[in-house]
Amino acid sequence: MTRPRPPAGTADTVGEVGEFAVVDRVVARAGTAALADVGPGDDAAVVRTPDGRVVASTDVLVEGRHFRRDWSSAEDVGHKAAAANLADVAAMGAVPTALLVGLACPAGTPTSWLEGVATGMAAECAPHGAAVVGGDTVASAPDSASVVLSVTVLGDLQGRAPVTRDGARPGDVVAVAGRLGWSACGGAVLRRGFTSPHGPVTAHRRPTPPYAAGPAAADAGATAMCDVSDGLLADAGHLAAASGVLLDLDRGTLESFVDPAGQLAQVAAATGVNPLGWVLTGGEDHALLATFPAAADLPAGFVRIGVVEAGPPGVRVDGIDGADVAEGLGEGTGHVSF
Repeated sequence: MTRPRPPAGTADTVGEVGEFAVVDRVVARAGTAALADVGPGDDAAVVRTPDGRVVASTDVLVEGRHFRRDWSSAEDVGHKAAAANLADVAAMGAVPTALLVGLACPAGTPTSWLEGVATGMAAECAPHGAAVVGGDTVASAPDSASVVLSVTVLGDLQGRAPVTRDGARPGDVVAVAGRLGWSACGGAVLRRGFTSPHGPVTAHRRPTPPYAAGPAAADAGATAMCDVSDGLLADAGHLAAASGVLLDLDRGTLESFVDPAGQLAQVAAATGVNPLGWVLTGGEDHALLATFPAAADLPAGFVRIGVVEAGPPGVRVDGIDGADVAEGLGEGTGHVSF
């Protein structure tokens, strides 16, 4: 077993080099957005909107809440910050075009760390033709030692209708694309002072949302969709509430997300928890949860996990209230936290 990495060195700091030099270094690593006519360095960015509509979403990451610098490299944090936002765009059936980043950090933050964050964000965005096109930096309050990243993503629907959370109807099937429980499992490993097995730890540091599955779901006629950032039960509950329906999930199918010989099962056995707790309530994998008409062909990567029924809005697992199922699983449930 290996232990978490120590914090990065302090070669030169934000306070020493000043805001403008920091911005120059970060911009040099930002990459290029294919649809940006004006990028970083002006009063505002200009991004083309071929569809005529802009999809926009914002997420805030707070050190100590969403990441720890002794657990994750700067590049990891950049990947994670971008992924959380890009997944929101995918969940609407759109593709990302550009990001805007607001940063607050202590004056003693190494500039190399911020450069690493920019490098990670650029790498996560590049396959989509997106990039950071602007933002702002500010010094944290004197009594704050935490870094705060606020990321806004812009996206394009490419002529599709947006897939919202309120379109699920009784008779639809419930399906999910992507991993469930891996980030939560990785967080459990890191909390215990280790960095292996590497699969779940890497999933916690750098989630891998199924970005292409979002537009594919929209093209396949998805009636509702959201990304799984707060945990499957929680986000299924949001979708059920918005649509005014009941989602009944199949426990056997959800248990199949844990390979009995795989790394989630190994960590669960070593820590004495039920890995289904991570699958049901672990957040930050950014899988995509969607509903489809019963006759629809599910796009590649989607697995049917339940059905939509009429009834009081909520989530059940094999007919049992989801909250009761989660409570019965004991330790191992809950959103990724420190």
